[in-house]
Amino acid sequence: MTHPVTPAELATLAASDRPFLPVECADLARRASAFVDTGALDRTGPGSYLLLWRDDNSEAWLNTWWEARDTGYHDHQGSCVGVYVLEGTATQEGLPIGGPRRPRRYRAGESFSFPGSGIHRMDHDAGAVTIHVYSPPLRTIGHYEIVEGDLHRTAGAADEGSPVSPRLLRALDSDRYSAAPRSS
Repeated sequence: MTHPVTPAELATLAASDRPFLPVECADLARRASAFVDTGALDRTGPGSYLLLWRDDNSEAWLNTWWEARDTGYHDHQGSCVGVYVLEGTATQEGLPIGGPRRPRRYRAGESFSFPGSGIHRMDHDAGAVTIHVYSPPLRTIGHYEIVEGDLHRTAGAADEGSPVSPRLLRALDSDRYSAAPRSS
């Protein structure tokens, strides 16, 4: 960081008397990037998560991805998210039902948001640096995977990484899944 973010700066940046909308979280993530000097980041190890702030209505994390990382499909148990890419690239996609996967790639300087009611995954390329703003603050994260042919959700701690979802990805990519007959 160019300088430590002071409590006063964060209070001004994230001040709100209500939770933020997804697009507002993306804007907050973009604005928070002004406090980050990516050249000063420690680039050893697989990457890290640094809490920038947490208050009653939002929290922000600076995430470094020195090694490629797939978050697996997960939800934020009602917290929406806005993400800003400072360096590298990251791919985001919702969990599709009844259609093809629709991943969207974001480059440095781009942002996106996702609703708190959704299930998604992110695939970060090696070298990506992102800021994620959640509103309200995360309580838990639900991880999704196929277990014995059924979709299962497992609750996980909000401050731990999500496991990948290899069986769910294979099912979404299979011809059997995409060509399955629809019943009314």
